[in-house]
Amino acid sequence: MSTGAGKRCWGTGTLGWRRRWQERTKLQKIDLYSRATLCVMVWFLAASWGFLPLAGGVRHEPLPLALGAALMVVSIAQCAVSNRITGPALDHYLGKAVFSRRRLVLPLTLLAVALALTTALRAVDGIEDGLIVLLLMQTPLAFSVPYALLVPVRALLLRFAALTAAVFALFAAVGVRGGELAGLVLMALITCAMTLITVRPCAWSLQVMWQAEEARDVQARLAVAEERLRFGRDVHDILGRNLAVVALKSELAVQLARRGRPEAVAQMLEVQRIAQESQRELREVVRGYRGADLAVELEGARSVLTAAGINCAVSGIHSVDGLPARTQSALGWVVREAATNVLRHGDPRTCAVRLSVSPTAAVLVVENDGLVVQDDGPARESAAGSSGSGIPGLRERLTALGGTLDAGPIGGRMFRLTAEVPR
Repeated sequence: MSTGAGKRCWGTGTLGWRRRWQERTKLQKIDLYSRATLCVMVWFLAASWGFLPLAGGVRHEPLPLALGAALMVVSIAQCAVSNRITGPALDHYLGKAVFSRRRLVLPLTLLAVALALTTALRAVDGIEDGLIVLLLMQTPLAFSVPYALLVPVRALLLRFAALTAAVFALFAAVGVRGGELAGLVLMALITCAMTLITVRPCAWSLQVMWQAEEARDVQARLAVAEERLRFGRDVHDILGRNLAVVALKSELAVQLARRGRPEAVAQMLEVQRIAQESQRELREVVRGYRGADLAVELEGARSVLTAAGINCAVSGIHSVDGLPARTQSALGWVVREAATNVLRHGDPRTCAVRLSVSPTAAVLVVENDGLVVQDDGPARESAAGSSGSGIPGLRERLTALGGTLDAGPIGGRMFRLTAEVPR
């Protein structure tokens, strides 16, 4: 492969990785970071507490060297297996999947082998004094990181106590006594404590954030469902009674017509009047639904976005008075569509809605920091929604009034939607 082709492949791979990273939401990035941290932590502690002591502290004799090499191989295998099952274990903790306990057989076997090799290395006095403590701290860590995500805290403490008792018995059996034995037991307990204060809080924080995200999605769906129920209730209230009257009068007109009674004509005229009245009332309901009140939409957007955990600031509501009904309706639809897209498509922390009215035009600006940026230039769908069917529809609605609508990224990670309608 030529140097130019190699650079292109490397550049393409880098852009692809960056694009996949940028397309993740903030919570997905935190999730990935947490998983990577748990995996890297195992290797870092294995290198500092295990590989370095083994590389520099083992006595240069055949048996200690063989035991040290075997222990290093087993430690590497422990880290690799731990990384492989940490993700599924975290999914189990978060309630996203069920972890099969059969997957613990291999890491538990490796833990037993590592403890046996560590004990044998101490029994033959094959490592410098004091380094055995670091080895013993590192040995159970690779297993304890994923295991801490699978069992309750009480069960974890009890099983670590059993492991500590086993370590005590093993090293006492090979002649370790006094302060050294007490120090080894203490180091095993420190490993347990370190696992609890790092792994469990990390997983718990991630669980709380995912639950908050789910609650936000549910709230957005409930807001949409509530609006549908309101519309359905209004339609039912108008058409239900009128259709019942139409049915009764039509039946009466049929009976009168069969008897040759002239009153049948009057009944059908009444049916016609009720039908026309129903059409008029239904148009008013639809017009009221589609021709949204701007002040109501501004207050509704602030309420819904604030309830979803987004810091929403609305200014210019006092400027609504005096705007023509058509202008209010068009801008009300812009507010509704922008707020809906903030909830559905973006991941913003703040949103600002500003309405300004001049003698010649009314300008509505919606800004948020929920922009998702691609590496190849323009932003894709943001919290204000730039590519959905809503934006073209709004633009057509404003164009019919002689207005304009612009939407796009500004200043890095901000997105701005600007709607202008002449008065």
